[in-house]
Amino acid sequence: MTFDYDLFVIGGGSGGVRAARVAAATGAKVALAEEFRMGGTCVIRGCVPKKLMVFASGYSEMFADARAYGWDLTDGPFDWPRFRAKLHDELDRLEGIYRKLLDNSGVEICDARASLKDAHTVALSSGRTVTAKHILIATGGRPVVPDIPGAELGITSNDIFLLDELPKSILIIGGGYIASEFAGILNGLGVQVSQFYRGAQILRGFDDEARGLVAEGMREKGVNLHLGTNIVEMRAATEEDLQNNGIGAAVEQGKPVSFPSGKPTKGIWVKATNGTEAIFDQVMFATGRAPNTENIGLAEAGVQIGRRGEIVVDAYSQTGVPSIYAIGDVTDRVQLTPVAIREGMAFVETVFKGNPTKVDHKLIPSAIFTQPEMGTIGLTEEEARDIEPVEIYCTSFKPMNHAFAGRTDRVMMKLVVSSATRKVLGCHIVADHAGEMIQLAAIAIKMGATKEDFDRTVAVHPTMAEELVTMKDPVRRA
Repeated sequence: MTFDYDLFVIGGGSGGVRAARVAAATGAKVALAEEFRMGGTCVIRGCVPKKLMVFASGYSEMFADARAYGWDLTDGPFDWPRFRAKLHDELDRLEGIYRKLLDNSGVEICDARASLKDAHTVALSSGRTVTAKHILIATGGRPVVPDIPGAELGITSNDIFLLDELPKSILIIGGGYIASEFAGILNGLGVQVSQFYRGAQILRGFDDEARGLVAEGMREKGVNLHLGTNIVEMRAATEEDLQNNGIGAAVEQGKPVSFPSGKPTKGIWVKATNGTEAIFDQVMFATGRAPNTENIGLAEAGVQIGRRGEIVVDAYSQTGVPSIYAIGDVTDRVQLTPVAIREGMAFVETVFKGNPTKVDHKLIPSAIFTQPEMGTIGLTEEEARDIEPVEIYCTSFKPMNHAFAGRTDRVMMKLVVSSATRKVLGCHIVADHAGEMIQLAAIAIKMGATKEDFDRTVAVHPTMAEELVTMKDPVRRA
């Protein structure tokens, strides 16, 4: 059978674009369809704009620190419209780069929504129908909004970059990394932030000691973090609500919620599970993400969908339909951009280079751009001690730059070590630039470094990271 393309990629995010380019470099005829903007979640509405907002939000503390270090500076107001315009210029530039990379690689770009008709046929919203020997689905994921009265009044992380103006107050619902990152970002930009999370502690799945320090740091910086709390309903605030300043019982430990500009003139009335009420200018949901598998013809093509809505694939990213593969967040394996890229490259190795390649999903480092920031790789203390006896090496201290500036921020360095093999099973850092540090520590841990390998490494002084190689005695054994 003759096909229009050797490969048709559905989805123009980082994973799909990389797979299309690398496949085209083998001489394959490749096309890619994207219905929104090239670059996907990471570039357009995720990692990149979020990190730029992290940078912007950090300057509020830098002004105070600079004065402590002898600089004569005066704080000024944050200009959101000015920042937003430059942010979108940067996203436009990056999207242009993605398109140019595809074009230079010989990949045909289809600015259309694509859906499967069968194992080798794709229908485009432009009206075209094309065939391909192989189809790769890389449609990513999307934020999930809970089913509660008034939820349509809220926004998600997709919308935060599009706001015409920053709210004076915001309630963020959720306790994962997206919720916690944006709580720190918006707090740093001068927004009064409250965060509700139904669980006992934010950042579920991460090391307990590390996430506890992050939560403590967020509160010290001004985030009104409420654990064991969710909302049951929300609606547009009434005139009576506004006259009462939106308070039924108190949200903040029996105290009225204050608004930077006095009483609000508009907003969203929210009732919490503990019976408290308040008005916020904006409510943002960060309550999880779901794979983008709806209405793209997966059932028609015979592709299996898992219980979480994910595309079920094997170790080589192949679905139960031999011609159809899937990578990235749509498979709900590890929802990280670099992982999607690795999966895309492994797909090309397997299908177009005759070199069957699996992606190693173990020991993947990650950074959570909360304030304070966290970097992590490997097992948490809780996970490790359920597997084997371990030694815990941990230190928490006030770093030199913060101590001199009079700040209370503390950092944490933690190694989880196997008592039997001495291998470092996990590393968890809470500190400025923790993401940068964990990337380098991850190389050693991925190579199987032992605690003694860390000990043999000469410290770089004076740095925070030197603590990773100077912790001689375990603080506990488990």
